[in-house]
Amino acid sequence: MRCEEVDELVDGRLASPSADRNKGPILQVLERILPPTGMVLEIASGTGQHVVHFARALPHLTWQPSDVEAECLTSIAAWLAASRLPNIRKPIALDVLAFPWPVAEVDAIVCANLLHIAPWPVVPALFAGARVALRASGALYLYGAYSIGGRHTAPSNVAFDRALRAHDPQWGVRDLAEVARVAEGEGFDLSETVEMPANNLSVVFRKRGPADS
Repeated sequence: MRCEEVDELVDGRLASPSADRNKGPILQVLERILPPTGMVLEIASGTGQHVVHFARALPHLTWQPSDVEAECLTSIAAWLAASRLPNIRKPIALDVLAFPWPVAEVDAIVCANLLHIAPWPVVPALFAGARVALRASGALYLYGAYSIGGRHTAPSNVAFDRALRAHDPQWGVRDLAEVARVAEGEGFDLSETVEMPANNLSVVFRKRGPADS
């Protein structure tokens, strides 16, 4: 399941130490790349810590959390109940591989720590689904560990990749160039990459509009 290595709080919330560590650095990027208003779809919301943190800091955006795991959806709902934030919608079950996605048109998509704990077909499915759901020029934000030019960026990512593949041979740290090639085929341009703590990257793609095709 995606909600691994977490603490369970008395009110049903799951709490991930890594989510607490990275939510601040991620927010710094989101504050800059997200639109001032609109709907943001979060894919693979996990425990729900991220969406609550982001929604509290960016109250003029409406947030739609989602996940494929029932336990994560329960935790997200518990975080929402505890936060009482009016700009977060009820979490929805969303399987990236199952089309059509159960969402209307959105202004941005945020997805953290998914691609390396999923089989490769999730990568093209993510961009194919985002192409339908996202408005033109909208941002698709990804966060996680990536290799560059076929090489890992740090020894810790080598060990991380090995551990992932030992758990499931279909998992693994993805190469950014391979992800970008898939994105381009689905109408997305790689806009920027931002180095993050713990040898992770923030990767921002923008959906091309009719004038860009």
